[in-house]
Parts: sequence; C-alpha cells; structure tokens
Amino acid sequence: MQYSGLSGQWFSFALFYFAYYGYIGIFSPYASLYFTDRGMSAAEAGVLMSLMQVMRIFGPALWGWAADATQRRDLVLRATAAAASVAFIGMFFGQSFVQFFLIMVAINLFTSAQNPLGEALMLSAMRGDLTHYGRLRLWGSVGFILAVMLSGPFLDRYGIGVMPWIALGLLVLMFGASLRMHEDAHAPSIREAPSVRALLRRREVIAFFASTFLMIAAHASLYVFYSLYLAQIGYSNTVIGLMWSLGVAVEILFFFYQAPLFRRFGVEKLMLASLLLAALRFLLIGFGAASLLLLVLAQVLHAATFAAHHSASVATLQRWFAGPLQARGQALFTSISYGLGGTLGGLVMSLFWDSFGARAVYLAAAVFSLAGAAAAACSYRWHPQHQEERT
Repeated sequence: MQYSGLSGQWFSFALFYFAYYGYIGIFSPYASLYFTDRGMSAAEAGVLMSLMQVMRIFGPALWGWAADATQRRDLVLRATAAAASVAFIGMFFGQSFVQFFLIMVAINLFTSAQNPLGEALMLSAMRGDLTHYGRLRLWGSVGFILAVMLSGPFLDRYGIGVMPWIALGLLVLMFGASLRMHEDAHAPSIREAPSVRALLRRREVIAFFASTFLMIAAHASLYVFYSLYLAQIGYSNTVIGLMWSLGVAVEILFFFYQAPLFRRFGVEKLMLASLLLAALRFLLIGFGAASLLLLVLAQVLHAATFAAHHSASVATLQRWFAGPLQARGQALFTSISYGLGGTLGGLVMSLFWDSFGARAVYLAAAVFSLAGAAAAACSYRWHPQHQEERT
C-alpha cells in the first residue's frame, strides 16, 4: 500500500519515525544511568542530560536554515543523520565529564535536525494534504513505546553497558531510512515566499508560537516530575511504567484516527480543545492523582494534550511556513516549543517544586495551558482568512 502524494516513500517515513523515537525511548531514560556507570556524579549526569533540551534551542534553527537555503532538505537530513551516528561512537570512549559534555553537544546538535527535517520532507511530499500524517507519525510512538517496554528487562539482564549499542543501532537504522527519503520536485511558485523575519513580526504568528511555547512549558511538569510525583504519592514503579505506556497508547490511537477527527471538527477546534483539556489534565494530576481512576483519566487525555496538539500545530504551521519555508517552520516550532519551552518550563517548574511543592507545579502547568489557549484563540482570530470569513 502506498499513500497518495508520498511517491512511494511511506515505508521510509514510517521507519524513520520508528527509529528516531525508538532512539529517544532508550536514550532518554537510561543515558543518565550509563553516565553514572562511567564514573559521573548525579549532578554531572543531570547537566549532560540537559544538553538534549538545550541543543533543541539552537540546532533546529541552524539546520532548518541550511535545508531551506539549499532546497536540499534530503541531503541535509542524511548528512546530519550520518554525523549523529559517527558522533555517537564517542559514547564508547568517553572517560571524563568534559569529554562526555563535548560528545553530547555533538550528538544532540545533529539529532536535533532529524525530527523537523523529517517532518518537512514528509509534509512537502504530502503537498498540503495531511490525511495520512497521523498514520505515519504513529510509528514514532510505536518505536518509543517498544523501546521503553523492552529495554528495561533487556538492560537488567545484560547491563547498562549495552545501552549505547542499541541506541547506535537505531541511529544507523534512521540514517538508512533517510537514504530512501527524497525531496519531491515542486512547480515554481509565481508568488515570492515571504521572509521568515517578516512572518515572525506578524501578530498571529507571534501568538501561535507563544501558545506552543506555553503548552510545552506546561508539559515539563510531566517530563521532569511526573514519575517522581507518583513515587512520592506511593505508586510502584510498575504502575508508573503502566501510566507512561497508557499515555503513548492513546497517543497512537489518536494518530490512527486523526484524519476523520480533523475533517469533522477542524484544526482550530481541536487545537483549542487540546489546550483546555491540558488544563483539566494537570489539575487532575495535581489534585486527584491519589485516585487511580482519576490518574488513568488524566493519562488518557494525553491523546488530546500531545497528539491532537502536535497535529494541529503542524497543520497550523502550513498557513505560513509551506513550500520553500517548510524546514525553517518546523525548525522554529521545535526550537521555540520543545527547546525554549521545554527548557524554561523545566526551570520554572523546578522552582515551584522546591518552593511550593508538587501540587503547585501542576497548578502552574494548568495556568500555562489556559494562557496558551488564549494565545491560540488570538492567533486564529487575527489570521486574515478568519477575518475575511467573518466579514
């Protein structure tokens, strides 16, 4: 089966997502354990892991500019995928904190290009038709959940030293998939594309990025503190793992049924619903996590707060960053949302955790989500097409 508009590349895109998020699924949870096994202190391991977020601020913008400037996103994707694999070999030889610091900078500089450039290539191949986006993107979620579920028992049996071999294998698989992803030729546009700088001065674009920044900043309460909070309440590691798995499972379910949901409700309604449901989700976690039923309900809402929000964000980006600006649009989304939003959100949530306790963290996350909903509503209202429809 081949998806229309993807020129037979659907398998390569699915494999690429599977390998990339599979790599994230094994490296993010276990790299800190590998660093401490190699003699790093807990504080040093924390600094090294923070580089994954920090490089997301700078890397995507750099590679997005290079890809759109050359109009060969496929070559930039392959070059960075190959460089990430080569840089990762340093993980086997690092001895000191400084060495691991430089290795992590290099790895994450190159891996930060993979998701935005991969998405830009796929969206370009789809030519504005996002019907099959969800059913391709779900393979990333499948790769992540399989890596999380299978790597724990495997590493328990063979030791944490095996982790880099698995991660490197997934990076090489990702590079292999990128070799079969290519840039489709497009008819030249009669209208010159606007500059990125001009787009970033438009109030509806500013409001959109403010909304995504706030949403990902709110989700730092999950990525940084969720497991710690549940353990503090008294849940076992088994239950905590099941909660994470449930979140990814409903994420996969949404991606599978994304197309009919978007046709029925539209991008704007799903975006606003995802932000409002995020506020509800964080309040449920902060004030109702002691009830397993409410905790499960909160995790089911991950389908809205991540999957629906991500898909709606990608669709909204197409209003401004399509064609020759595709890679930079995806790169800006990654840098502003996951880079800046994730990094600054984690710092703010850490201050709340230390000063006011766990509930304050999730209350702040709910407030961030509501502010993001207000910003998104302004973005849609200020868009020229929306104003034309009202007149």
